[in-house]
Amino acid sequence: MEFEHKPVLLEECIASLNIDKNGTYVDGTLGGAGHSLEIIKRLDHGTLIGIDQDAAAIETAGKRLREVQNNANLVIIKGNFRDMAELVRERGIDKVDGILLDIGVSSYQLDEAERGFSYQKDAPLDMRMDRSNSLNAATIVNTYDEKDIRDIIRQYGEEKWAARIASFIVRARSERRIETTGQLADIIKAAIPANARREGPHPAKRTFQALRIAVNDELGALSDAIGAAVSLLKRGGRLSIITFHSLEDRIVKTEFQKREKPCTCPPSFPVCVCGKKPELSVLTKKPVLPSAAEVARNPRARSAKLRTAMKL
Repeated sequence: MEFEHKPVLLEECIASLNIDKNGTYVDGTLGGAGHSLEIIKRLDHGTLIGIDQDAAAIETAGKRLREVQNNANLVIIKGNFRDMAELVRERGIDKVDGILLDIGVSSYQLDEAERGFSYQKDAPLDMRMDRSNSLNAATIVNTYDEKDIRDIIRQYGEEKWAARIASFIVRARSERRIETTGQLADIIKAAIPANARREGPHPAKRTFQALRIAVNDELGALSDAIGAAVSLLKRGGRLSIITFHSLEDRIVKTEFQKREKPCTCPPSFPVCVCGKKPELSVLTKKPVLPSAAEVARNPRARSAKLRTAMKL
């Protein structure tokens, strides 16, 4: 299967970056280059740096971008976006004009059964975005203790049946190792009472999301990436981040607010004495959402939110 990337909020992202044709831009989650193709088309002698931890994304995106790069400089890096500051500076680039992060799993990763992201296809229980990493979903469900599994499902999946699902997982693995997505999905279905399964999303959706986040340390990586991005941006540079669920969006919103209003002085103080200066100006007081037309074209866009901030 070819690495496909249907870019979400594409026009809104491009507008948010305020692209200078001779500027330097980072796509920290390159994927299939859906967003990067539009960035590089707008560059003359500028530079696009694409980063992704997925080898399949690096190969496919690099090929697509080289076909349209013209006079632009193109730098492709395999790595985690949480390390972007180090990765970019290793290439001799100290500051950039804009950074785009599209958080979450790609359509390709979801649709390629062997990657083990989907509860709709029976496959090895994997979920690694970077397949060189040792931790996968099978390790978590077969070796973590019941409390840790429960906490992962509750915290990252916001699943109210987390304790019951964790209990069923531990019971099932005592009889037979859980190796596939199909096995796990069946265990989750059995754990959730029938009347609770009649409405809403697939009963395994939240647990699979939770395991994916844990396997890839997605929330930790996002927090690190925001700090790295702010350190890389020039004054006036833009950071645009697309998220797909409330946990991610909460991190982005909180990190942006913290850097826009960092003062820790008590409200009663007449002037600031802590000395903490704002780093960002938040340009999206409310997140930008996809239009109804976009959601109709691409249902996976329905939960997307875009937030943008400018470096001061």
